[in-house]
Amino acid sequence: MSVSLYFDVHVPYAVTLGLRLRGVDVLTSQEDGTRELDDDLLLDRATALGRVLFSQDKDLLREAQKRQQRGEPFGGVIYAPQLGVAVGQCIDDLELIAQCSAPDEWFNRVDYLPLK
Repeated sequence: MSVSLYFDVHVPYAVTLGLRLRGVDVLTSQEDGTRELDDDLLLDRATALGRVLFSQDKDLLREAQKRQQRGEPFGGVIYAPQLGVAVGQCIDDLELIAQCSAPDEWFNRVDYLPLK
């Protein structure tokens, strides 16, 4: 089973489009009507939908790390800095994650792009 992704508002549309053209299941916070949600609620929403959250927001990364420390479950976070990771690299790495891993591998996990 492939991984479905949930994008927060900071992710460029070019990444969304590139992944969709490759057949990756992506839902954006804009499409879901959650662009104004606080980070904790956004992570809850992605988890409730069974999606791994991709973000370029350091505050959301901190929220995930707090949950790891407290042992609070969440569906997983993938983080890439806004500068330093090219759009094409994000697309390639996220496609690999979506197609080569399973959702249960992402529970309570935080990972970073670019993949090495």
